[in-house]
Amino acid sequence: MPYRLTVIGTGYLGVTHAACMADLGFDVLGLDIDADKIRRLQNGELPIHEPGLEPVLRRGLESGRLRFTTSYEEAGEFGDVHFLALGTPQKQGEYAADTSYLDAAVESLAPYLTRECLIVGKSTVPVGTAARLADKLARLAPAGAQAELAWNPEFLREGHAVQDTLKPDRLVMGVRSERAEKILREIYEPLGDVPVVVTDFATAELVKAAANSFLATKISFINAMAEVCEAAHADVQQLATALSFDDRIGGKFLNAGLGFGGGCLPKDIRAFMARAGELGADQALTFLREVDAINMRRRARMVDLARELAGGSFRGCTVGVLGAAFKPNSDDIRDSPALDVAVTIGEQGGAVTVYDPIALDNARKAHPELNYGSSAVDAVRGAHVVLLLTEWQEFVDLDPEALGLVVAERKIVDGRNALDPTAWRAAAWHYRALGRP
Repeated sequence: MPYRLTVIGTGYLGVTHAACMADLGFDVLGLDIDADKIRRLQNGELPIHEPGLEPVLRRGLESGRLRFTTSYEEAGEFGDVHFLALGTPQKQGEYAADTSYLDAAVESLAPYLTRECLIVGKSTVPVGTAARLADKLARLAPAGAQAELAWNPEFLREGHAVQDTLKPDRLVMGVRSERAEKILREIYEPLGDVPVVVTDFATAELVKAAANSFLATKISFINAMAEVCEAAHADVQQLATALSFDDRIGGKFLNAGLGFGGGCLPKDIRAFMARAGELGADQALTFLREVDAINMRRRARMVDLARELAGGSFRGCTVGVLGAAFKPNSDDIRDSPALDVAVTIGEQGGAVTVYDPIALDNARKAHPELNYGSSAVDAVRGAHVVLLLTEWQEFVDLDPEALGLVVAERKIVDGRNALDPTAWRAAAWHYRALGRP
């Protein structure tokens, strides 16, 4: 008989995993303590924007293989395998990760685990969390040692989450028994021939932290080169192109610009540093402090460039901002560099109007003090300076001549190096970009 799965937590990771597992043919029960979110999901409404996910969700609901609940008792009775997909945000006022949502979920689920089952952590956690939760399960679950834990970190990219779930580039399984490995292999068998790394809890936890730290380091490296290029009057885009032909380096994540944001990379590298310090290995990760610092400097440099184009002050200046999400194809504004820049300019006296194709509602709730446009043209109407801060294709495809007809001055700062400087300069725009002459 196929395993019945529960997914605890229906945030970005949880709802994607639940819908995709149902699409693979499993009976899946998603659980969240937010009753309104559960009602919306049961009606086929996504709480997030993720390309391709809504039809997968609806297929699962219509087939009867997918449903949602707020009851831990129901989840405990239903599931053979319970996936933990809870957030681990940065603690207020410190670098460390807050694992309280995971602890609360385990404490709520454990009393209803009365038979043999597997609990599978997918969240990004400080190393050592899995071992601690395994001990907690053994103490609290009536099934005792038969309620076993495994750690199976996720590697989803926002905007590609369905593909990354159904066609992953690897599966990491942190297990303590052959039984746990066998169950996970059987669950993921429908995915086909995927590289599998079977390891211990600690290594499985570290894989995700190390992967995010490596990506953040690569992004900050090219942004550090952008700082040097600006000082030397060189072109970081041409530099990156030359580097990308070296197959030891490659071109991915080598696009200089405003830097990374979102709900993963910034908080994950900080949590990694904090945990290394607790383990007495803080010196090993001191370079991540500079990775973080370079990333934050990009935002300040973007504000400086905009201020230069505004004539040295934002007072009396209208600024049109294109982009609010931390990356295209997402409505996620967590630690968004785009919004950070927009808010900073507003605080310095600029009249800021923001437009984003998807993230506008989230931005408006978080920052009602800003103005919002209904389109790119609306956002830049009468602007003295235009800022491209999220590289949506809609913005890349803008006609510089047509846009020039609605602005007060043809001045633009390309914060993502996404536009063609030649085309914009040919349309009489004063074009500036991070890391370019």
